[in-house]
Order: sequence, then C-alpha cells, then structure tokens
Amino acid sequence: MPDVWPTEIRISEDRRLLTIRFDDGKAYGLPAEMLRVLSPSAEVQGHGPGQKKTVPGKRNVTIRNAIATGNYAVRLVFDDGHDSGIFTWTYLRELGEQGAEKFAAYERELAEKGLARD
Repeated sequence: MPDVWPTEIRISEDRRLLTIRFDDGKAYGLPAEMLRVLSPSAEVQGHGPGQKKTVPGKRNVTIRNAIATGNYAVRLVFDDGHDSGIFTWTYLRELGEQGAEKFAAYERELAEKGLARD
C-alpha cells in the first residue's frame, strides 16, 4: 500500500495538465510534457542502469486517457501513442514535489545532446 493516496485525478480540458490531489491535502498540476518525458516506462527509463533515454520533441504532447491500474497507479495514454508508463501514486507525488528539478535536468540533457523540446 502506498504512503500517499489520491483523492482526485483530473485531466484538464486542453489535455495538457494532470491535476492530482492527495489525502493529506497536497495537490499538484503535472504538465503532460513532463509526464511523457519522465515516464517510468522501460521505453524511457530503459531496462537497466545507463539505458535511460532522452525523449525530444514532446512540448505539445497531450494526455488522451488515464486508466486505473490496480489500486496503486494510473497508466497514462498520450496522443503520440506512448501508453506503457505506469505512474504509481508515489511517483506522481515525487513528480509533484521534485518535477521542476527533474524537468530542468531533462532540459539540460536535451541541450547537451543537441535536441529540442519542439
């Protein structure tokens, strides 16, 4: 059982923001682009150490759907076809708390590799 539990999960009308509220009252707005490029999927994270991929060109990605996965996570479906990321409540909370830093690191990786968000 996760330490945190969502009380509300909502996709914005323009499908570019996932809002999640937890049982302790904390709430976070998580941009679709951040969720896509920091997806916990093997496609993004790789299958082992050193295999993480930097995914460019996702500035305009949107969330098509959020599908409950057991009672511990949600699987997000993006309009670019990516649908294998299982976002646990704990990981979504982590992105809410540390997403700005993680996304800044992603932007640095893009720059180092000569890649772009567009």
